[in-house]
Amino acid sequence: MAQLRKLRVGIVGCGKIADGHAEVVKHLEGAELAAVCDREPLLAEQLAVRYGVPAWYGDTAEMLARENLDVVHITTPPGVHLPLTRQCVEAGAHVFLEKPLALTAPEAKALIDVVVAGGKQMSINYWPNFDPPAMEFKRLLAAGEIGEPVHVEAFIGYDLAGAYGQALMSDAGHWVHRLPGKLFQNMMDHIFNRIVPLFPDVEPEVHAFAYKRREGVRNDGTDALLDELRVFLRGGTVSGYGSLCSHARPVSNTLKVYGTKATVEVDFNNRTVVQTTSQKYPSAVGRLVPPVQMAGRYFAEAKKNLGQFRRHEFHFFAGMSKLLELFYASIRSGSEPPIPYSEIMRVVDVMDQVIAQVYPATEGGAR
Repeated sequence: MAQLRKLRVGIVGCGKIADGHAEVVKHLEGAELAAVCDREPLLAEQLAVRYGVPAWYGDTAEMLARENLDVVHITTPPGVHLPLTRQCVEAGAHVFLEKPLALTAPEAKALIDVVVAGGKQMSINYWPNFDPPAMEFKRLLAAGEIGEPVHVEAFIGYDLAGAYGQALMSDAGHWVHRLPGKLFQNMMDHIFNRIVPLFPDVEPEVHAFAYKRREGVRNDGTDALLDELRVFLRGGTVSGYGSLCSHARPVSNTLKVYGTKATVEVDFNNRTVVQTTSQKYPSAVGRLVPPVQMAGRYFAEAKKNLGQFRRHEFHFFAGMSKLLELFYASIRSGSEPPIPYSEIMRVVDVMDQVIAQVYPATEGGAR
């Protein structure tokens, strides 16, 4: 087997999510995590020490000038994604960005235009779509086992009492509060990047509403944050329903696709992909058989997961590993990146419409 050309990789932005990127890159064949950077040099140094990275910086320009990087992972808040991307492309580096891609759809398009004009590639970290359950779903869809999608439901749960939620809710100055779409904008990529690819290539109708379910307790900007989002979409003959929910328990992460041949539910948390059975037998017997069949299908999923666990394929960021493997391969070969730019833009266009509906601009233009 030919040895992969090693790519020199850097990370800009050394917050919590950067650890996930560093962990994946360090174990990815054909990649070398050469440098990390943060405007707070201590954060960069700490990340470098944790993962054995040879160099850390407090200035992106200095890192780019010294390290001759092939790829830069941008894991900063989205407000600086465009200027950082421009800086990296001008230095000859491809870019891999955390979601959300940008603050607005026009800004996202400008970012992609910078990459294309510079002859480089970019991708965005839609990593759950490359987890083993998502890849199995894509296989079923491509094989025609589901038929044509009729209706799609994506549900993302969010725990405001969890580590990320507490960081957000305890600090009114947190960068998420400054996003046009607040909490929703930081999370809803993972709703629409599952629904939109199953729609025909038409601009969908988007109807969104949101509300706050929790009680206000702090008397500051955190109390105004909406925490429940529901969105209905229709594109051609396909409809979709997306939910971002902070209060339902257990915290779920699912995709359900109703097709002309079968209905399939993907559970990203439990790592299962299960087709719903139908009643094929008469009377009471017909109601007894499907639950038994469903139990058998979940048992088969458990066996599959156990096998992946034994093969050390059951780690949290397995999807990011697969996505980066495909993205780095497209860089080496000059082929199309794993997530088409047109698909990324369709997602951010829907996100812009949702934000405009749930956080409408005032007369002065501010949200």
